[in-house]
Amino acid sequence: MSRPAFSTSQMTSSYEATGRRLQSLIAAPGVQKVQAVTVARLDHESLEDWKRLLDEISETAGVRIEHLEGGVVRIGWREYFDA
Repeated sequence: MSRPAFSTSQMTSSYEATGRRLQSLIAAPGVQKVQAVTVARLDHESLEDWKRLLDEISETAGVRIEHLEGGVVRIGWREYFDA
């Protein structure tokens, strides 16, 4: 008997998937150079998980989150400036 492609333990929560997406964006070399990234929640991402991630990120020393228009946020660390 064949196994299902994804078991419950292999499924990724919205929180984890959104966290990995943000982590990937933040780790990009160009973003590291300017030390800021502008990002928005994707339609399929849970609003509750999005808010939780932003709250957790904002608690990190040296990190600043700016809420921009249209639900977009800018996450910056250290001292950065608008380019």
